[in-house]
Amino acid sequence: MNSTVSVIAAPEPRVRGWLTPLELALLGAIWGASFLFMRIAAGDFGPIPLVEVRLALGSLVLLPFLWRSRALFPRALWPKIALIGAINSAVPFMLFAWGAERAPAGIGAIANAMTVLFTALVGFLFFGEKIGGKRAFALLTGFAGVVVLASGKTAGASIGLAVAAGAAASFLYGIGINLVRRHLTGLPPAAVASATLGTSALLTLPFALATWPRHAIPMHSWLSAGLLGVMCTGLAFVMYYRLIARIGANRASTVTYLIPVFGVAWAWLLLDEPLTLTMGIAGALILGSVALSQRPSK
Repeated sequence: MNSTVSVIAAPEPRVRGWLTPLELALLGAIWGASFLFMRIAAGDFGPIPLVEVRLALGSLVLLPFLWRSRALFPRALWPKIALIGAINSAVPFMLFAWGAERAPAGIGAIANAMTVLFTALVGFLFFGEKIGGKRAFALLTGFAGVVVLASGKTAGASIGLAVAAGAAASFLYGIGINLVRRHLTGLPPAAVASATLGTSALLTLPFALATWPRHAIPMHSWLSAGLLGVMCTGLAFVMYYRLIARIGANRASTVTYLIPVFGVAWAWLLLDEPLTLTMGIAGALILGSVALSQRPSK
């Protein structure tokens, strides 16, 4: 999953009842596939060059939205956009890509679900938001899930560092979402996404060129990188913002529950990656904690 942007949008006209669940499932499948594509391409590209391709393609897909709203982005705002982009896109993408070289795709997908909990934690620690007993318990449960996930092994190899990278990326997403809410509110979200992805691509470019692989990159890795940027980053953001406009941010965020399911399923079906008891227990703890944190208080 890519980090989300909080928006308030007018609801769209009523659509057929089956369309929204279908689009949520499709979006979950697309974002779940992003971990599959990273797993395929990270070894050939390396984390930083792969992320550069992803950022550049994603920002180009969304560029028409930024161009249409360019008058709302004064020059003084761009340093803030660049900083938020680094926190919210560039570094988390690198951490997930680094982890994808070292652990099954499902591991990153499960760790990504912690974004919802980390967003609440960052709001509590740094922005004075109330967290409540229920969310505090959900956080502890989610962290227990991360510990269980990190303790597991796949094919005899420890995956603890990859889990730590995924958890760190989710924590940065939590910081980034809170920064976007406070500093970029009122701007068109698709334009904000294009701006943050584009500035992140520019910041990452020197490091990507310095570490660009000297060997020929196979076509399947190029295809995975292209799908990661165009479909899983650019087009997925467009779908997500349409859903927010139609059903609201809270209901649209339920896609969080689908991403790990699809991430694990794609890796199992297409890469023959194993499903382990540790992954099942950790996934249940993390997703259960996210579901608990999302329930409205009485």
